[in-house]
Amino acid sequence: MPTPATTRTQAERADQTRTRILEAAVREFSENGLAGARTEQIAEAAGVNKALLYYYFAGKDALYEAALEDVTQKVVESTKDALTRGRTAGEKIVHYVLNHFDRIHSQRPFQNLMQQEMMRLNQGEENALTPIIEKVFKPMMTPLHELFAEGKRTGELIPADDQQIMYAAIGANVFYFLSAPVMAIMMKSNPLERKALAFRRKAAVEYLGLAIFTDRKHGAAVAARVLAASPMPPSGEFKRIGVKKK
Repeated sequence: MPTPATTRTQAERADQTRTRILEAAVREFSENGLAGARTEQIAEAAGVNKALLYYYFAGKDALYEAALEDVTQKVVESTKDALTRGRTAGEKIVHYVLNHFDRIHSQRPFQNLMQQEMMRLNQGEENALTPIIEKVFKPMMTPLHELFAEGKRTGELIPADDQQIMYAAIGANVFYFLSAPVMAIMMKSNPLERKALAFRRKAAVEYLGLAIFTDRKHGAAVAARVLAASPMPPSGEFKRIGVKKK
């Protein structure tokens, strides 16, 4: 008869195996897409055989959906943490925008998967993003709008449309990375090199401090606190967007 300790150990091993498979799947799917990914490669990278992989996941599509949901959930946890950091509503919003910048350059597998799914969504194809939007992303908008409302009510934030501020802030982050290959040619330097990234993230936060706060002196102080409290994470791989890391 298995003891409770034995059962717990077996469950822990099973969880570890499932985690290894998901981590390998995220890498494989992010590099090759759903169509190009190979389950043999995922099993080999996870250190299991294909039979064990299919024991945990019914098939390639089920594994893809589980991998996408797993990596998304980790990102959501990081984002929720950003929304609770800071002394004021405005400071929490700045933390949120900086977290978004850092996520793009440090979590390439997640960004690649999101880009692939957004293309499928835009083309009207069956995709795994729609249920995640409903289950994960939409609920996150409520606390963000509550912070904007609080900031405007206290007079800390300018009375601008919430969505417009987010388009300007988040959109600037996205454009910086999307335009990197073109800017690398124009500037003859790599915008994704760590020194350039550090400069841009600092400039983005400082600009936000001057742009969305009614008191620019207060906004500058907020930007300085956020940067001091948020060390820059290691960068991810950028080979997918055509710029080699130095």
